[in-house]
Amino acid sequence: MSKLDGKVALVSGSGRGIGRAIAMKLASEGARIVVNDLDRAPAEDTTAALKATGVDAVACVGDVTAPDFGERFVATAVDSFGAVDIIVNNAGYTWDNVIQKMEDEQWYAMMDVHVTAPFRILRAASEFIRARAKEEKAAGQSVYRKVVNISSIAGLYGNAGQMGYAAGKSAMVGITRTLCKEWGRYNVNVNCVAFGLIETRLTQPLADGQATIQMGNKEINVGIQPHMLAMMNQVIPLGRGGTAEEAADAVYLFCSPESNYISGQVLVAGGGLLM
Repeated sequence: MSKLDGKVALVSGSGRGIGRAIAMKLASEGARIVVNDLDRAPAEDTTAALKATGVDAVACVGDVTAPDFGERFVATAVDSFGAVDIIVNNAGYTWDNVIQKMEDEQWYAMMDVHVTAPFRILRAASEFIRARAKEEKAAGQSVYRKVVNISSIAGLYGNAGQMGYAAGKSAMVGITRTLCKEWGRYNVNVNCVAFGLIETRLTQPLADGQATIQMGNKEINVGIQPHMLAMMNQVIPLGRGGTAEEAADAVYLFCSPESNYISGQVLVAGGGLLM
């Protein structure tokens, strides 16, 4: 019997990259998955990949920053599987600039995706979680649910050129530690994983031309200069960036039954990098 058999996991931003790896990892332990991506194609691709392994999965396509997304995301889980057991707030991206060049639009975009979107998802899940926890308590059952919020070492220590991103990821720590105190009585473990250098499209080396991602009508520059990547690999004790699968393993630790008495914690998955 797998450790997450029967559990229902909502993973935002799970169409690709780390989010996809998280979805696949949780599914490998028996969880049913609600997949999300901004774009339909990657969301449906991940959903199909999960179903091909025999896992129940459904896609909830859309922008996590939309005002109604949280309610729609949670409703997809309840309507499709009748439960909400694990929430992983993973969706996000970087839009970097030094403070004197950062526009309000950039700042609010980072707050919207890294702070407001997770808040709305968790608020939307609160009624279901509270009601189900009360039913379980009355029946003498002890059922633990999990929330894993994704932060970054930039959110813990700051990073030049990432004022908005670092502030948003830092806020996730505050959300984590507050919600663990509010939801402890409902047997919900609320923890946070802060990633170091993880190899994704957002951290790919810049080669000829600038790599970009499309957010609405905006084309956002992403990627890291090769010499910066080389320098980071030198200061990471393990000597390299992590893979998406290794990042997913760190998230899984907080989703497993072994974390039932762990809450309000921040785990750094950075190969030993402590800035």
